Amino acid sequence: MVLISIIIPVLNEEHALSSTLQGLQPLRKKGVEVIVVDGGSEDATCSIAEPLVDLVISSEKGRAYQLNKGASVAQGQCLLFLHADTQLPNDEFDSLNAYTVKDSYWGRFKVKLDGKSWVYRVIETMMNKRSCLTGIVTGDHAMFVSKDLFQKIGGYPRIALMEDIAISKRLKKVCLPVCLNSAVVTSSRRWQKNGVARTVLLMWRLRLLYFFKQPPEKLAKMYRHARLK
Repeated sequence: MVLISIIIPVLNEEHALSSTLQGLQPLRKKGVEVIVVDGGSEDATCSIAEPLVDLVISSEKGRAYQLNKGASVAQGQCLLFLHADTQLPNDEFDSLNAYTVKDSYWGRFKVKLDGKSWVYRVIETMMNKRSCLTGIVTGDHAMFVSKDLFQKIGGYPRIALMEDIAISKRLKKVCLPVCLNSAVVTSSRRWQKNGVARTVLLMWRLRLLYFFKQPPEKLAKMYRHARLK
């Protein structure tokens, strides 16, 4: 019986994916299932993934669509959603396994950024404190959820952006998230590429607009435009 399925949405992630998947091989030996869901990559992403995962499948582009597609084929009782540039800790899976006997649970890891500057320590601290205070789990935190609960609430809302905030709101209506002490290590590349202040202000702006009911499709266009500048 598969207890945990790790689902990784990808799109042109050939540079980051290999390291992430190599780090998951000890977990695969323990019976953890790893699924990569490709949204139409035009690079070597899929060929890199195939020998290192249990399943590579294709999906309509968009993180919500890809995560739902992966969940629909996953065999595990616990679904763990992981970014392609994020490394999982191997030491927390015994405690995570303990939750798989329950029907309804969800939660997250702490997040640590791989950048060396002190500014990344500030960012990750604020990300963790915000998640703890609000009960909102973003994709960087590697959210996990029981498959029963995931199906009960209808999975990720099929929206273009902010799907992690939207599903957190659905899940909070059932139970509060479990906050594990171990940290996933995620890439600082988006802050490094676009600038720390600019990236932080962009994400705050998008979340504020989402709070005031701006359409996720509009926010996704703003996000793509800002990243391309």
